Amino acid sequence: MSTVIEQPVEARLVAAAPRMPNIPATLHYDRDDPFAVRMTFPAPATLEGVEVCWTFARELLAAGLQEPEGHGDVRIRPYGYDRTVMEFHAPEGTAVVHVRSGEIRRFLDATDELVPTGLEHLRLDLDHDLAELIRDA
Repeated sequence: MSTVIEQPVEARLVAAAPRMPNIPATLHYDRDDPFAVRMTFPAPATLEGVEVCWTFARELLAAGLQEPEGHGDVRIRPYGYDRTVMEFHAPEGTAVVHVRSGEIRRFLDATDELVPTGLEHLRLDLDHDLAELIRDA
């Protein structure tokens, strides 16, 4: 069984221009980091011309499908019938994208099969993580 899930999604960039461009993105989940989800935007889709990766809580992604969630760098909220708005805040500015809620639900269902929600703590190896911290100190 794979320990990683990667799912391409189509994100629609909300911009000042009348036509919102579609940009590719990838949702990523690794059962060795069971609380986190990553969303990666490839270099051609970013203003800087480099790949950009945002890491945030899987719980935030799931909750944001139902109601507005997040107070920090990543904020998620439902929008319309089957869209979810994701806001990414950085010192350089804010990016706002729409993603189909169905794609996010499909991704979350796959992560839940890998590590059931509420059982993430069972995947943690605190002794190993502590040993790594001490070794690096």
